[in-house]
Amino acid sequence: MPPRMSETLRAPASGSTSALSREARATTPGWLWIPAGIALLLCAGPVAALLLNVPWTGLPDLLGTDTARTALGLSLATSAASTLLCVLLGLPLAVLLSKLEGPWIQLMRGILLIPLVLSPVVSGIALLYFWGRQGIAGKLLGTVGLDVGYSPAAVVIVQVFVSLPFFVVASLNSLSAVDRDLEMAAATSGAGPTAILRHITVPLALPGIVAGTLLAFARSLGEYGATITFAGSIEGSTRTLPLQIELSLNSNQPEAALGICLMLIALYLLVLLLARVATGRLLPR
Repeated sequence: MPPRMSETLRAPASGSTSALSREARATTPGWLWIPAGIALLLCAGPVAALLLNVPWTGLPDLLGTDTARTALGLSLATSAASTLLCVLLGLPLAVLLSKLEGPWIQLMRGILLIPLVLSPVVSGIALLYFWGRQGIAGKLLGTVGLDVGYSPAAVVIVQVFVSLPFFVVASLNSLSAVDRDLEMAAATSGAGPTAILRHITVPLALPGIVAGTLLAFARSLGEYGATITFAGSIEGSTRTLPLQIELSLNSNQPEAALGICLMLIALYLLVLLLARVATGRLLPR
């Protein structure tokens, strides 16, 4: 009996890189390079143009200003705090969503995705009406003398709102792939739910959890619209790196804005590098 076509293509060197390349060429239309190249150009072109216009010679002076250092410190501190909250609150939610079924679980999934589709300005207004002084939660906090508006706490609240879905979705995909037979084997051996979660579920899903953590940090770092709507732009208090870029542009200081943009890009590249090291991949094959 003649071998199947796929076996014939793999026969010269089964499992080798060259065999995989031949199979890919045989099954992938060449015209895909045209839209793929346009897609890459649309992503890489603007970034390349930005890098070409960065004032490299004066960059140390631009990044050494007090305003730039203050915005960087605030961005890193609030992003770290919001990412920690995303992990502490989002991991239990992701575990529940990965294990339970039913209409209420589907409703919870839908609620989780709302921040992903909301306009940043709409998100800021929604946060204002909930956490602001006249908002639902804001009034309750006001009764005990707490006011989160126009403070670093407001920035953290905004960042958690926009970043939590990224963490939960990334973690949920990894948690859903955990072998349930292993968990049930541990349960029948006498392990409790918490022990199973700690020693089996979380370790097996750790790559996705780490990726979700880094995604949440990157999303928090770049948040702009909801922050300026809800928290304002106060130096040393709520003016993060994206807000400092906007202020520099409005103050007719494009070189300062470009320098801070480069700072953000460097931080994003660092996040991607950490994702590469932690999970072993950036994009699924």
